[in-house]
Amino acid sequence: MVTSIQITALDGIVNVNSLFTFAVFVGLAWNPTSPSDTLITDPACTAGRGVGEALISFHVYSFSCFLFSSLVALALKQAIRISRTPGYSITQNNPFHLPAEFLGQVNKNLLRIGMLISGIGSAFGCVFLMLALVNVVQLKLGTLSCGSSHTYAAVVPLVIFVPVAILIYSSLVLYAFTR
Repeated sequence: MVTSIQITALDGIVNVNSLFTFAVFVGLAWNPTSPSDTLITDPACTAGRGVGEALISFHVYSFSCFLFSSLVALALKQAIRISRTPGYSITQNNPFHLPAEFLGQVNKNLLRIGMLISGIGSAFGCVFLMLALVNVVQLKLGTLSCGSSHTYAAVVPLVIFVPVAILIYSSLVLYAFTR
């Protein structure tokens, strides 16, 4: 039997990934290299082309991780739904003519591994999104090497709070993994 903890964990993964995927799309739609859209006063602190390229790369990596994680979680939820459908057999709603034994059972170990993989995908997506945001800060407030207090005031909490949140999230996913 699949517990409500596992279903809730899968729902949480999909919901979080959807929210962050929206944030990635907003980030990709915005032009970060517009010279009129910056707060940098010292031209020496202006981020180079590499920071802009890294920003786009990290957004794409983040999107890929969130999409991968969501698809795995949705596939697991679908497998659970199929396994819970009473009377599901070769003759009912089975266009692929799969044996009823295949449709009626979900391997709990594979479910756990899938949940773990989905959680890891979400965590990596969060890391890449954090790195993209660090690059946004460098483009708008100046590079980290310039030592601007505004840049550090934006980056330091980001680099502290996001890993702590990922640690908490990972702990809950691992808890669901063991149940």
